[in-house]
Amino acid sequence: MPRGQGKTIAQNKKARHDFAIEETFEAGIVLQGTEIKSIRNGRINLKDSFARVVNGEVFLHNMHISPYEQGNIYNHDPTRARKLLLHKKEINQLIGQTQQKGYSLVPLKVYIKNGVAKVLIGVGRGKKKYDKREDLKRKQQKREIDRAIKESLQ
Repeated sequence: MPRGQGKTIAQNKKARHDFAIEETFEAGIVLQGTEIKSIRNGRINLKDSFARVVNGEVFLHNMHISPYEQGNIYNHDPTRARKLLLHKKEINQLIGQTQQKGYSLVPLKVYIKNGVAKVLIGVGRGKKKYDKREDLKRKQQKREIDRAIKESLQ
C-alpha cells in the first residue's frame, strides 16, 4: 500500500493552510494501553500538534487521544508526548531539514494501515499571510473554472 494510504482516522486540515509542505514521511506511533482503541473509535485530535527531534528520536507533542471509556485504570494521559518510529536515515534527513530556519515537523493525518496506526508527518515552511491569500484566490478561481466547465457541458 502506498505511503499515506489507509483508513483515515483524523486529518490536520489547518496544517496545509498554515504550512507549505515540501516532503512527507510515514511513521509508526508508540502507543500505551487503550490508546489504539480510542484511535480506532476516531477519538483523536491533531489540532495544535507538532513533532520534534530530541536526541536522535522523533516525538509527537500535543496530539490529543481521548481516554477509552471502558479503560478504567489502563487509561493514559491524553496529551503526552508519543515517540514516532522512523528509520535512522529518515531521522537524519529530518534533523537536517528542521535545522534550517522556518521549517517545522507537522502531523498531517493519522490512519490505520494493515491494522497498525500510522502518522503522516510533513516538513513544512510556515506560510505568510499573503501566501495564504494567494492560495485562497487560486482555489476560488479553480472552483469558478470547474463550475463554468460543468455548466457548459450541460
